[in-house]
Amino acid sequence: MEIRKLLGILTMAAAITLSGCAAGENDEAAPNNNQSNTAEEDSHDGGHGDHSDMDMSGSGEVPEGLKEKENPTFEVGSTATITHAHMPGMEGAEATIVGAYETTVYTISYDPTDGGERVENHKWIIHEEVKDAQDEPYQIGDEVEVEADHMKGMEGATATIDSAEQTTVYMVDFTLTDSGEEVINHKWVTESELSKEE
Repeated sequence: MEIRKLLGILTMAAAITLSGCAAGENDEAAPNNNQSNTAEEDSHDGGHGDHSDMDMSGSGEVPEGLKEKENPTFEVGSTATITHAHMPGMEGAEATIVGAYETTVYTISYDPTDGGERVENHKWIIHEEVKDAQDEPYQIGDEVEVEADHMKGMEGATATIDSAEQTTVYMVDFTLTDSGEEVINHKWVTESELSKEE
């Protein structure tokens, strides 16, 4: 009887010890799984067509061949309100018009040259920012090589045209409404994304 009791106690002790080890292994494995999930989530930040990698300010230089708009709705030096945002802090900002140009604007989708996630429906590039651009505007579905460098990995990328519209585009200065950061020579805002201040 005593031997049976002793064997029973030893068996229970072994079972408790083994279950403790198994729990310890699970506890250690869980953080590793969480870490890999977090890393995977981090790698997705800035993807799916957002503008987190966008260089908001520019040099003020415009592509060769871009024509200034005569008598634009928003004259150079005037102010307007940005009514459509490409990124946080842009909508509602007061913009000063730096330049007004007549061209075709495109939304594009492309795979960045730096290996980042595919960008969908990026607003905007203009006809003059297409490498070796043809005379006629491109159509939806056409593939072009991008010369613009508004975002990391954009310049040199092969892009698909998602939309095309002939309009006036503006280069603008403004202050982000959420951070107070000043943005200089931002390219581009279309006429439909601006409204006159009251």
